Amino acid sequence: MRRKLAAEFFGTFWLVFGGCGSAVLAAAFPALGIGFAGVALAFGLTVMTMAYAVGGISGGHFNPAISLGLAVADRFAWKDLFPYWIAQVFGAVIAAAALYAIASGKPGFSPGGFASNGYGDLSPGHYSLIAALLIEVILTAGFLIVILGATSRAVPAGFAPIAIGLALTLIHLISIPVTNTSVNPARSTGVALIAQTAALGQLWLFWLAPLAGAVIGALIWRHLLAGDTEA
Repeated sequence: MRRKLAAEFFGTFWLVFGGCGSAVLAAAFPALGIGFAGVALAFGLTVMTMAYAVGGISGGHFNPAISLGLAVADRFAWKDLFPYWIAQVFGAVIAAAALYAIASGKPGFSPGGFASNGYGDLSPGHYSLIAALLIEVILTAGFLIVILGATSRAVPAGFAPIAIGLALTLIHLISIPVTNTSVNPARSTGVALIAQTAALGQLWLFWLAPLAGAVIGALIWRHLLAGDTEA
């Protein structure tokens, strides 16, 4: 179990440091032109690379919602759920702290939103709470279905991280304007602790919606899609 928790810690650290780091650090240099498409790709690459690196140890969840969804789908032991959550959140918090230590080395740096998630005034496009709730639930459900399908016995082994990484990239391309994209409560928690906005007050949504979406995705998979492809 220690190796599994270490893998989840490092995987989530990499996701937050790489994904949120691409937004926080590149935003300081607009001339780089990374844009939200670049940030979306960065998140996808972090998941894909770490899934190959440590997925064989822990399953490569890096996300409390994914751990819950896999448990609902009978792909993960319920007894391991809270230890995984703790490792994931801890990895996200340490990554956010490391990112802050680096970003604050630039003269005049201010955390601002610090790549945090939000709705209303904290939404990049000022989308409502309901809009944020819906998109986070729908996209997390879709993400869970992709993960379950890509890791099923019907799919050739070794390609799952590519599909999962591309799915996360797509998710960010869709939802960055709405919520700055969570679909991951650990990712939301780490940066919300540092953001100089009301992100912490809105954090509940970015736990509730992804967890609900993961459960919905798992139930759709189990009852409508699994069949003979279930691993």
